[in-house]
Parts: sequence; C-alpha cells; structure tokens
Amino acid sequence: MIVFDKVWFSYGINHVLKDISFTVSENERVAILGESGEGKTTILKLILGLIRPDAGKIIIDGEDITNKTEDELREVRMKFSIVFQEGALFDSLNVKENVAFCLREYSKLSEDEIDHKVRELLRIVGVEHAIELMPDELSGGMHRRVAIARSLAACEPKMFLYDEATTGLDPVNADIICKLILDLSKNGRGLILVTHKIFDAVKIAERFMFLKDGIILFDGDKEELVHSTVSEIQIYLNEVSLSCKANKSGG
Repeated sequence: MIVFDKVWFSYGINHVLKDISFTVSENERVAILGESGEGKTTILKLILGLIRPDAGKIIIDGEDITNKTEDELREVRMKFSIVFQEGALFDSLNVKENVAFCLREYSKLSEDEIDHKVRELLRIVGVEHAIELMPDELSGGMHRRVAIARSLAACEPKMFLYDEATTGLDPVNADIICKLILDLSKNGRGLILVTHKIFDAVKIAERFMFLKDGIILFDGDKEELVHSTVSEIQIYLNEVSLSCKANKSGG
C-alpha cells in the first residue's frame, strides 16, 4: 500500500531523511522507532502529502502522490486515520461537537445520523459517558481516545497512523490506548505507530523500523530487534530500559 522509493527530505540545511526506501502493506502493524528529531513524524506527513520530498517517490495504492494537487491528495488522505501527537481537540467545542465536526464537513448525514454516529464512535473508544464534557475536563487518556474517535469520523480508513500515541500518559492509560489501537486493527487493517516508547511498540507492532541520522538502520521483527548487533540499537534499547527502571523506582 505504501512505498517510499529513495526519499530525501530536509528542513532547511538539516537532512532529516536520506535516500530511504521501504514498503508497507495495508495489513501490517509497523512501529517506527528512534529518538526525537530523527524524522519519524516526517514520514507520516509525507505519507499524507502534508509535505513533499526533496527527491524520490512516494506511492500509495499504486499511485505516485509526489506531485499530486491538494484536491487530488484529499482522496489519498481519506485512506488513512491519523492521530498526531499535537492534534489537540478544539477547546471551544465539547466532545460530541469535536467528533461531529468532520461528519458535518465531509458527509451528508442528517443531525440525527450524526448524533448516532458520534455516540457509536465514542462507544468504540470507550468514552461515550464523556460526550458532553469539554476538552479541559478530560484526562490525558480520555483526550487521546476522543482524538482517535474524531479521526475515525473523517473516513473509513484502510490503515491507521499514530504519532506518539502514548506519550505523556501514565502506564495505565498508555496500556488502555495500546489495547484500543490493537482492537481497531483486528479486522485486518494495518497501522504505522511512530514512537520512542519501545515497550508500548512491542505490545502493538509486529514489524519494527529504527531511524537514526536520516537512514533506516533496522527493519525486522521483535526477535530480530532485541538481538540486533547494530550498536546504535543496543544503545537505544539500553537507554530505554534504564529510563523505565528509573521511572519505576522514582514512582
């Protein structure tokens, strides 16, 4: 479904992605790992055509999207459900109106049908009881679940894209989000999860890519990741493990 063919991307003089190539099928569960600033979120934005590569091709469902217009990209974007880390809810709208927003913008449903659809989506993510609450009344975990419901309202996605889905959440809420992400993919729809939290990634993904200095240092399954002899990956795994131990002892 997704093909990156020798893709380069820079922010100014900073080369974020350097000649990267990979293919992801629509039923795969993939985690993209790496430190902050390594280009993980950039890959999601390139998939959606929100930014364009400096060189190389990006192919979605057999179509080269690299030079598509905004109108043409809209159809491409409807193939995906996307939850960005910074994708905050509209502060002035309650939960119901946040989820209903895309339905009013992009569908011809009646108000009764929208109400039914919103309640169904909130039930799926487990927060129907919060339908009248404002965003500032939600916990971090509830906020993330409403954001997922809103992304589902926009389309019937073929694939899910998540940007740091569990960042900033306590372990209990992070585990709830991981289970929700898995539940949404049970019908065979795949996902790409961008994260630096490897312990959440292994709960969700079957395939792992590791980004470092603009290149893909590793692409394989969990067993191969854990036993990788690539020094940068060993350092990363050790740092993550030590960080988790420190957080547990501090708690």
